[in-house]
Amino acid sequence: MSGFTFPKGGIHPDEHKELSEHLAIEEMAPPDQVVIPLSMHFGAPAKPLVKKKQEVQEGEPIAVVEKALGATIHSSVTGVVKTIESRPHPTMVRCDAIIIDRDPQAAPRIYETEDWRKISREQLLARVKDGGIVGLGGAGFPTHVKLSPPPSAKIDTLILNGAECEPYLTTDHRLMLEYTDQVIEGAKIILKILGIKKCVIGIELNKPDAINALTRALAQDSKKDDFEISAQGMQVKYPQGSEKQLIYSLTKRAVPGGGLPFDVGVIVQNISTTVSVYEACAMNKPLYEKVATFSGRAINRPANLKLKVGTLLQDVVNYLGGTRDLIKIVSGGPMMGFAISALDVPITKTTSGVLFLNSSETDLGEFGPCIHCGWCMQACPMGLAPKEVALYVEADKGHLTTKFGIMDCFECGCCAYVCPAKRPLVQFARLAKIAVKKHG
Repeated sequence: MSGFTFPKGGIHPDEHKELSEHLAIEEMAPPDQVVIPLSMHFGAPAKPLVKKKQEVQEGEPIAVVEKALGATIHSSVTGVVKTIESRPHPTMVRCDAIIIDRDPQAAPRIYETEDWRKISREQLLARVKDGGIVGLGGAGFPTHVKLSPPPSAKIDTLILNGAECEPYLTTDHRLMLEYTDQVIEGAKIILKILGIKKCVIGIELNKPDAINALTRALAQDSKKDDFEISAQGMQVKYPQGSEKQLIYSLTKRAVPGGGLPFDVGVIVQNISTTVSVYEACAMNKPLYEKVATFSGRAINRPANLKLKVGTLLQDVVNYLGGTRDLIKIVSGGPMMGFAISALDVPITKTTSGVLFLNSSETDLGEFGPCIHCGWCMQACPMGLAPKEVALYVEADKGHLTTKFGIMDCFECGCCAYVCPAKRPLVQFARLAKIAVKKHG
């Protein structure tokens, strides 16, 4: 197993997964009101299909993106549209959202499973699009677009990303254990859509129970469907789950700078996304529910929750018994997540988890000047020079950082993690990208 990793950089942060990795997925009752943002995907904001005081049904489309890149948004509850207005957003500060008051008398919608094998590739892809499925491990790229590579791309391998290398987060781990069959069936559906046979599920070795569960289920699968699916253990090293690092770890193919996975014949999908693809194709169920990790030592009861998109964080905190010694709230993981300042933000399609950190988990000290130790350059998995980027930004020359490969930075945070001066190198990188784009 030792060979399954990427060659450059990487770090080994404290995992903190023990807080929630053994907690089974728990379904949270829907709140009285949901706030559903119109921006929950990569691309243009969706345009509402509904108006104030309009009745909506659970699973009904309520917003669409017609001509630009984006994904359909569905109501997560049955109820009445209260209003459409600007509301806080976990990563965009604010954006327009549809606020729906839930009907407490409405019964939950029931979905029946059908045999996806009887459905054509084109129909399966249409169900993915109609279901509003987006990548649930990152920026929310529309899945139907990702599963439609250009004809020139010679795709031969599907990789399912089960690395979940971010500290604290355990959503995909629990899905691999509790939704094992759905993960495998989802992989087969994606393989059918792509018209290929091979799938590798990459899982870090700190999840041996998930590796064993998938390996056992694959061995016992009575419907082989002529696919080659395997579960492969990988070294525990952050950011093992990053797309380019994951591809190299499992295939030894290097995605070129500025390139995409299909340039080396690979499509990568997250475990949560794969389960959502299964639900869209085999159950005709859109994406309006999420499994997310709520962890950290400041939340009274950590949990892996299945909950409605649009549930406010305040409702989740109340459900989990409140907080104590709360210093910082982070949407996502501690390495690549975003700090949020209040609990009036909703759970979106791409919320992988929310962390509630106390004083022992948070460093609020001020950063110092660069001491030119070079640790950030050793840790960078892309082989970049974060310290130089930061120095240029501080000198108001961020637009000149392309020579350091700034546009290949995916903001993993390895550099900031190892910096002895505690410099906010990720924030400097973001400012550099803004400067580069501004100057063309």
